[in-house]
Amino acid sequence: MNSISKELKEFKKNKDLFFIGLPGMLALFIVCYLPMFGLIIAFKRFNFDDGILGSPWAGLDNFKFFFTSQDAFRVTRNTLLLNGTFIILSFAAAVFVALMLNELNKRSVKVFQTVLFVPYFISWIVVGYLVYGFLSFDYGVINSILKGLNMAPVDWYSDPKYWPVILTASYLWKNVGYLTIIFYTGMLGIDASFYEAASIDGASKFQQAKAITIPLIKPLVILMLILSIGKIFYSDFGLFFFVPREVGALLPTTDVIDTYVYRSLRVIGDLGMASAAGFYQSIVGFLLVLGSNLFIRKVSKENAVF
Repeated sequence: MNSISKELKEFKKNKDLFFIGLPGMLALFIVCYLPMFGLIIAFKRFNFDDGILGSPWAGLDNFKFFFTSQDAFRVTRNTLLLNGTFIILSFAAAVFVALMLNELNKRSVKVFQTVLFVPYFISWIVVGYLVYGFLSFDYGVINSILKGLNMAPVDWYSDPKYWPVILTASYLWKNVGYLTIIFYTGMLGIDASFYEAASIDGASKFQQAKAITIPLIKPLVILMLILSIGKIFYSDFGLFFFVPREVGALLPTTDVIDTYVYRSLRVIGDLGMASAAGFYQSIVGFLLVLGSNLFIRKVSKENAVF
């Protein structure tokens, strides 16, 4: 009873904050939790006539369809390797650029912030056309330069070996600015007296970054890293769909789980298999979040998220 009365007192004390946050909580429940009812589609042989509840149960057949297909290993490998590369390179680049911004004056920072942040708002459809403008065999900028140097043009859209690099470059160009702003904002919260004391002791800018800046923003970096690892099985659909332009010859290195599910759903129309693949992604992502947080807790308990 004492615990209940304490909860009631706490609620009365903070009821204004509760009611302010209520619309957001309702939106979260409607958008993120109610649709979870549809997970049962992954275990059903879904048809539109019978609906979700009326469709016959299929057990694990939908999962077997995905895992026994000849493309399962390829799309899983591409998803993990490419997303892992994106995470490592984008975090390293964002921390480096944020450190550079931290050394500039406020006027210069505003200019660079704008330049870095603008690509994040550009649609992948537009990015796909920009990449095509560079890589088109007949009229692309790169092939025009190669022709001007009396070198043979490259048919970029028929050779999959180039595309891990192209996709990585496209991802970094579009997303590094967003991470940079987050890390730079974290650096702004560092007390300037730390840097003043380090300067008096004769520490260089590199030593200050190594001993002060990076350790103090490490919790923020770890938090963002855990969230990114949780999404490693989810690919940026726009990147993998619009930039390679659905060219079949590029599928060995550009096809990921999301594009494979979309293509299968569009061609076959099997909603159960698509739901099973989505469920598989969610479970693995959840386990990766728990595993990465457990690893961080073992190494540095104070930096773990939970």
